[in-house]
Amino acid sequence: MKKTRENLKNVAIIAHVDHGKTTLVDAMLHQSGIFSDHERIAERAMDTMDLEREKGITIMAKNTAIPYKDTTINIVDTPGHADFGGEVQRILKMVDGCLLLVDASEGPLPQTRYVLSNALANGLAIIVVINKIDRTDARIEEVLDEVLELFLDLDASEEQCEYPVVYTIAKTGTATLDMAEQGKDLRPLFDLLLEKIPSPVYEENHPLQLQITSLDYSDYLGRIGIGRVTNGVINSGDTVLMTDGTEEEGGIKAKVSELFGFTGLKRVPIKTAHPGDIVAIAGINGIKLGDTLTDVETPKPLPALKIDEPSLEMVFSVNTSPFAGLEGTFLTSRQLHDRLYKEIQGNPSLQMEETESSNSFRIIGRGELQMAILIETMRREGFEMVISKPTVRTRRENGQLMEPFEHLVIDCPETYLGTVTQLLGPRKAKMLKMVNHASGWVRLEYEIPLRGLMGLRVALIVDSRGTAIVNSVFLGWRPHTGEFHRAVNGVLVADRTGRATAYSLENLQERGVLFISPGNQVYSGRVVGENSRTRDIWVNPTKEKKLTNMRAAASDDAYQIHPARIMSLEMALEFIEGDELVEVTPKSIRLRKRLLTELENKQAMRKT
Repeated sequence: MKKTRENLKNVAIIAHVDHGKTTLVDAMLHQSGIFSDHERIAERAMDTMDLEREKGITIMAKNTAIPYKDTTINIVDTPGHADFGGEVQRILKMVDGCLLLVDASEGPLPQTRYVLSNALANGLAIIVVINKIDRTDARIEEVLDEVLELFLDLDASEEQCEYPVVYTIAKTGTATLDMAEQGKDLRPLFDLLLEKIPSPVYEENHPLQLQITSLDYSDYLGRIGIGRVTNGVINSGDTVLMTDGTEEEGGIKAKVSELFGFTGLKRVPIKTAHPGDIVAIAGINGIKLGDTLTDVETPKPLPALKIDEPSLEMVFSVNTSPFAGLEGTFLTSRQLHDRLYKEIQGNPSLQMEETESSNSFRIIGRGELQMAILIETMRREGFEMVISKPTVRTRRENGQLMEPFEHLVIDCPETYLGTVTQLLGPRKAKMLKMVNHASGWVRLEYEIPLRGLMGLRVALIVDSRGTAIVNSVFLGWRPHTGEFHRAVNGVLVADRTGRATAYSLENLQERGVLFISPGNQVYSGRVVGENSRTRDIWVNPTKEKKLTNMRAAASDDAYQIHPARIMSLEMALEFIEGDELVEVTPKSIRLRKRLLTELENKQAMRKT
C-alpha cells in the first residue's frame, strides 16, 4: 500500500551556469529564519569549494534543508555546466520536483536544455523561475515563449507543459507570480513549492532501499555517502546490505555507525530516517556512488545509476621537465596513480585506463572544464604533472565510425559575425539558427563535432576581442564527418635554459605573441610564444646585449616589451597540439614540447 509524507518536499534547482541558482538558495536560506542573528554567512554559502568561489560556478551538488509552514523543504543546488552533468543526473534521482531557473535576458541556453531533458526523463514536476527580471535588457515575454518552445522540442507531455511560472530577483530575494505586482520576499516561491511539488511516496512495510547518489569525505569519519531513503526505515547502528544493484544476490554486510540529517547548511546527527528523507551515512568502508543499502534478510536493490558516456580523454604523466620537483610535493607515478584512482572512485563520470608507460595514466571524462577542475584541484594539493592535448573518443556502431557532437551557442556583437562564421566553416559546423535581438548582438546556434571545439574558445576570445560568449552541450553520437584541416599557428620554442632578457624578447615579439616576460626562467623545449606563421621556430630568449665601453646618448633607452599573454589552464589545454604538453605545478602553468630538443623534434618529424 502506497503512502505519502505530506510534511516533506525534495526539490532540485537546475539551470544553465551563471543564471543564479546558488544566489537564489542563499536568499531562501536567509528568509527561512534558520540562521541566528549573530551568524555571519558568506555570500553563495552553498559554494564551499575554493574553486567554486573563484570561478563563480557550482561544481559539486550540495543539499540543504529549510523549514517552512510545518514542512521541511530539502533543496539540492546542482551544477549548471554540462561537464558536470553526471552530478545532475544522479541528483535528480533524489528529488520529486525541480525549479528550472532561466535568465530573463539570456533565455534558455544549451545547459538549460540538457538539465531540463534529464528532469523530464525522470518525470519530475517543474516550476519555471524567470530570474534577474530587473536587468535592463530583460525580455521576459520572449523568454517565456522560448521556454515553452524548449519544452515542446523535448517532447514534454501536455501535463508537463502546464508548468507554473514565478518571477524572481535572486540577488534581492524577491519573487512575484504577477509581473504587474512587485515582489517583497520569496513567500510566493515557497508557497508555490508546497502547492506544486509532490511529496515523497513510499510503500508501507517495504524493506529498506537507500541509493547513494553523492559522496563526501571527512578526516574523522572517512567516506560519507549521501542519498535518499526510497522505502523502509534506517537507524543509526543498523546492519545493512550494500550492493551495487547489478546482481540480485550478493553484497557486503556493513554497519551504519553514524546517520546525519540536514538543517540549513549543517549536518545534524539523527537516530532514524524515514522514506523521503535525504541523509548522510558514515562508517561504511568502500561505499560507492550508485550502491544501494537494503535489508539483510530481504534485499531489494535499486537499479544501477546510468551516467552519460564520457567522450574526451587526456593523458596525465609524471613531470619530466628540467624544472621538475622545484615547486611541488607529490612527484612520483605512484602518488599520481593513487590520487587519480581516488578521484574516479567518487566520480562515475570519470574513468581511468593504464597506458604503455608506467608513468602515464589516461583519464576519460565529459569535457575540458571537468578535466581542468580536476587538474587545478590536484595542483593546489601539491601535485606536479604534465598533461597531453585533449583528444576525442570515437566508437563503432554496426560497423560505422561514430563521434560525439555538441550543440554550440555563440553570442557575439554583430561586427564579429563574419569572423565567427569564418572560424566555424573549416570545423564542419552546421548552422541551425541565427537570431538578431536588435540590441547589437547576434545569437548563432550550430551542430559541431566535438573535435571542432578543440581550440575554438581561445580563437574566438582572441578574434572577437574577448566579447564572444560560447556555450555548448553534448548532443549525442553521430556518424564521423571525416578529417578536417585547419591552419594552426606555430609556436616559438626556447632552445636553451636560462633567464629571459628584455633585449632578446624585444626582437622576438615581432614574430608573434609572447607567453613570457623578462626575467622568467626558461628551459630547452619550453614554448615561449605563438608564431604568426604556421611553422615552429626555435629561438634564444636568453640572449644578452653585448657590452662595450662606448655608449651613445640614446643607447640605453628602455625596451618596449608588449604584455605577455597569460594562459589560464583551460586556455593552455585548448592551445597545445599533439606534440606539446602542459606542465602543471602548484605555482606555474607552462607549455612545452613533448621532446625537449630541436634535434629530437626534427628526427620525430622525419619518422612521421
